[in-house]
Amino acid sequence: MCGFVGYFGPVRDAEPLLESMTAAIAHRGPDARGFFVSPEAGLGHARLSIVGLEDGHQPMTDETGGLTLAFNGEIFNYAELREDLRARGRRFRTEGDTEVILHLYDEMGEDCLSLLNGDFAFALWDGRRRRMMLARDRMGVRPLFHASSGGTLYFASEIKALLRVPGISARIDPISLDQIFTLWAPLAPRTAFADIQELEPGCFMSLERGRTAARRYWSLDFPPCDAPAPVADETEAAAEIKALLADAVRLRLRADVPVGAYLSGGLDSSLVSALAAGMAPRKLDTFSVTFDSAEHDESAFQAQMAAALGTRHHTVACGPGDIARDFPEVIRFAERPILRTAPAPLFRLSGLVREAGLKVVLTGEGADEVFAGYDIFKEARVRRFCARQPGSNIRAHLFRKLYPYLPGLKKQSAQYLAAFFGAGDTAPDDPLYSHRPRFRTTAAAKLFFSDDLRSALKGYDAAEEMAARLPPAFAAWHPLHQAQYLESRFLLPGYILSSQGDRMAMAHGVEGRFPFLDHRLIELAARLPPETKLKGLREKHILREAAAGLLPPAIGQRPKQPYRAPESRSFTGPGEHEYVRECLSERSIAEGGLFNPTSVARLHAKCRAQPVTGYRDNTAFVGILSTQLWQRTFARQGRSIDRAA
Repeated sequence: MCGFVGYFGPVRDAEPLLESMTAAIAHRGPDARGFFVSPEAGLGHARLSIVGLEDGHQPMTDETGGLTLAFNGEIFNYAELREDLRARGRRFRTEGDTEVILHLYDEMGEDCLSLLNGDFAFALWDGRRRRMMLARDRMGVRPLFHASSGGTLYFASEIKALLRVPGISARIDPISLDQIFTLWAPLAPRTAFADIQELEPGCFMSLERGRTAARRYWSLDFPPCDAPAPVADETEAAAEIKALLADAVRLRLRADVPVGAYLSGGLDSSLVSALAAGMAPRKLDTFSVTFDSAEHDESAFQAQMAAALGTRHHTVACGPGDIARDFPEVIRFAERPILRTAPAPLFRLSGLVREAGLKVVLTGEGADEVFAGYDIFKEARVRRFCARQPGSNIRAHLFRKLYPYLPGLKKQSAQYLAAFFGAGDTAPDDPLYSHRPRFRTTAAAKLFFSDDLRSALKGYDAAEEMAARLPPAFAAWHPLHQAQYLESRFLLPGYILSSQGDRMAMAHGVEGRFPFLDHRLIELAARLPPETKLKGLREKHILREAAAGLLPPAIGQRPKQPYRAPESRSFTGPGEHEYVRECLSERSIAEGGLFNPTSVARLHAKCRAQPVTGYRDNTAFVGILSTQLWQRTFARQGRSIDRAA
């Protein structure tokens, strides 16, 4: 795991510029730095040494001198690929995964991407063809951003490195902000920064003089509803999932340094930790966040699982004061406005990992997307069920089963529940049916947009752009698979793996690895019938069957509890931080130009006065505060709003 920067095209004073860009992302790779400069292209690398400690320095050039690679991430199946290459006569100078990519590209060109099982982004300079290739892993675990200035394309693992380039500035993209305030994340290739883009997951870009081409090499796919259903032998399917997940964990334990695991106390991280504990060459270190609020805390389940596995367990407490204190740094590393405080505890957690002397952790992210674990999947199923009999007062009672961690819902009438969850509000054939209630509720925060921002947006609709991005085959998929696609294709890389994943871990030089996002497991799960994943209202049914015997029953059969953290109350009340008052002052809001100062002042007062704040107000408060922090951090100079294109 590392970070890299580079350029393709003419550059004056290339070496100092590469050094400056690399310094901006030194947190991603504190162990070493390296540079490659040629008249047409350059690469810089900040290394976090995990595999090939002695011989894995980058940028790495092959023995012919024609290919040079800067690489971020890991190729987990590099040992098998290297043996295949050796059998074909290839000779290796190193024992790590970087040289494997060079040899594979030399033999196969861009087609080598189909053989890589890993979380990666890389830049490969092909000096023989005068071509630069940029590539990113299938699910978008590792980041890669790019921008042009003066006829040269610059790229980097984080945007803050691009801001070191003359001519590239930090200006808010109003369309991206609208997307964040509707969908939780920008729709790639957009970023929060105007004129800075990201390479989309599962894509590569080929750069030659006078020609730039981007192409997708992998995409998530599901069978059509009318396709012959595979024989759903649950015992066989569960065994196959268990074996494949175990192999994914085995591959991700490969490192020349110790590997630990995050342990939330839920099914996913517990299953990964259980498999890892049985394979790790040393006692497994596990890491958890605890909260002082009962609605967020899972420490009892974490302790139970750690005791059952006999791990060396570490915890870090996170209260509202900790979230408020860390939040400016969270935004600096996230490099975008966010609507939730959930990244802040994970920022603290990765700091704990680093303090314990580890650089690598396994996590359970991805299981909810791959095996239908989120409440939104169950909610959509109940909404469809209620819509078939709109006048029923019985069916709406099912909504009470969805959110056991929100006891207030159990007291509501069937009519209230039906209205609250939008039963019957959306046409069943709407491609965004499963997510419309979330988008509508989140978008309520846009009521605080300024008149200038509304004018710049010209009536833009982020949800409709998402719908326009869907593949032609989408309409033929089962409704559950459609909902899974929306989560996996957009929210997972756009928010979970970035703002809660890579950026928070790498802020402390820690690499997160995600066994559930092994593409073999994703492809297997996509082929399974929907009812094996969401059986009635039992989420992740087939995964729970696969976990049988590996976990204590209280963990294996525990209902899903989404990871959440205290929101607006982290920032308001006694001891309110000066930066909160400053960012939300009417003067700062007016200067920023993005929100209505009077409306924000009312919201701030409301959140101060109320001990419990609703979802819409929390979303608006965190979104506005994070946007103001983004402006203060990245866009101190010139805060004018560009008109939406």
